Amino acid sequence: DWAEITAHDGLVIHGRSDATLNPGGVRIGTAEIYRQVEQIPEVVESLVVEQTIGEAAGTDSRVVLFVRLRDGVVLTDPLQAAIRARIREHTSPHHVPRVIVAVADLPRTISGKITELAVREVIHGRPVKNVDALANPAALALFRDLPALRN
Repeated sequence: DWAEITAHDGLVIHGRSDATLNPGGVRIGTAEIYRQVEQIPEVVESLVVEQTIGEAAGTDSRVVLFVRLRDGVVLTDPLQAAIRARIREHTSPHHVPRVIVAVADLPRTISGKITELAVREVIHGRPVKNVDALANPAALALFRDLPALRN
């Protein structure tokens, strides 16, 4: 879990520091989704996060999938349907992303790992901690204020 020690030695629990999703109370490991998306030939790589939506924080959430597509490929409705069908057929309806967005790049740590946590912070309008640990921090701008993610 992700926690913060207050000035009075108390703890504030912020939630999971890993990338486990929990839409509708169902725990989902992101690797379960990645295994399916990797089978789609048009997709080079992907990143999945949970987005809190609704009037009050924590009221509802949805799975959002970002995909980097092969050169010349466009994220069409049929391609989105194929991605969703693959995920649904090989996992569960809870794993299926409600929103799929094509992006030109995915943020990575200096060691090359795609960073879900930084994207989760950006799409919620929160500052990203440890931006210095990113190899390509400019990629975060691709995730800010996306029309597809507005409530």
